[in-house]
Amino acid sequence: MEGAKAVRNKQVLFRSFLTGAPTEENMQLRTAEAELRVPAGSGAVLVKNLFLSCDPYMRGRMREYYGSYIPPFQPGKVIEGFGVSKVIDSDNPNFSVDDIVYGMTGWEEYSLILKVEGLRKIEISDIPLSYYLGLLGMPGFTAYAGFYEVCSPKKGELVFVSAASGAVGQLVGQLAKLNGCFVVGSAGSNLKVDILKNKLGFDEAFNYKDEPDLDLALKRYFPSGIDIYFENVGGRMLDAALLNMRPHGRIAVCGLVSQHGVSDPEGIRNLACLIFKRIRMQGFLQSDYLHLFPEFLSKMAEYYRQGKIVYIEDIAEGLENAPKAFVGLFSGRNTGKQVVCISRD
Repeated sequence: MEGAKAVRNKQVLFRSFLTGAPTEENMQLRTAEAELRVPAGSGAVLVKNLFLSCDPYMRGRMREYYGSYIPPFQPGKVIEGFGVSKVIDSDNPNFSVDDIVYGMTGWEEYSLILKVEGLRKIEISDIPLSYYLGLLGMPGFTAYAGFYEVCSPKKGELVFVSAASGAVGQLVGQLAKLNGCFVVGSAGSNLKVDILKNKLGFDEAFNYKDEPDLDLALKRYFPSGIDIYFENVGGRMLDAALLNMRPHGRIAVCGLVSQHGVSDPEGIRNLACLIFKRIRMQGFLQSDYLHLFPEFLSKMAEYYRQGKIVYIEDIAEGLENAPKAFVGLFSGRNTGKQVVCISRD
């Protein structure tokens, strides 16, 4: 793009490391300048960001901890996360101008992406672009890999999903139904419970905020116990689930959202159940199973086309609303996958 000019580039910066729940004050809006040109010889691509993803794992990047699978955000720097973007300049033979891609990008209007290894071109044109941050993106693949590879489901098994209306949980429940399982989900509002039962096809669902005793709640829905627990919450929910697991049950630990905003995480009291019930509890990352990604993409797209899976999004409009949308994840403000729309063209 010879002679390209600089343009104004709205950005969201990370302010400082934190120990409690994230707030909007932990982020800062700024307008900088962006050169609409890729440095020659860099192998990079320049993109215009269209949609950004808000994901709970990003809270872990807001603490000063370098022992994780992904490094922390740096104070004063642009926040990064998964996004769908349009290529506007390229010095990489694998990407051309006007390609639509998804992968890690900046929380800003324009991003220069130097590490292009994780970028994927969007080849399927009959599915909404924002779905590549959910149904066909990291959350969808997390649900797919976690359910099939970690949970090892069998037809007729009894499945419990916490945070079941979220980006991952809503898909785990639907995959379990397609696999012939009985599925119950928990969520944080009566509206979400209604969505689980009447739109997503769960057999049963309950509002955990209305349950003073989670152990008794699970016994009500699973009188004979739980075969598979897809864990997104942790804390009291995990403790109650352990008491209700059947022998040789499986627990896939995907997230612990109830613990993300606390500096002193709750301990788990019922771990002895792992021993005498011979339960397998395993944490996992979707990146452990990337060899399955092409299979996942093909199957999930076809399920969607056939109407076998539906997907629910919560879209915030404008980069300026990204901090509020992200913070809302930790109080259950969103219904479905939280996405921020930066531009639709």
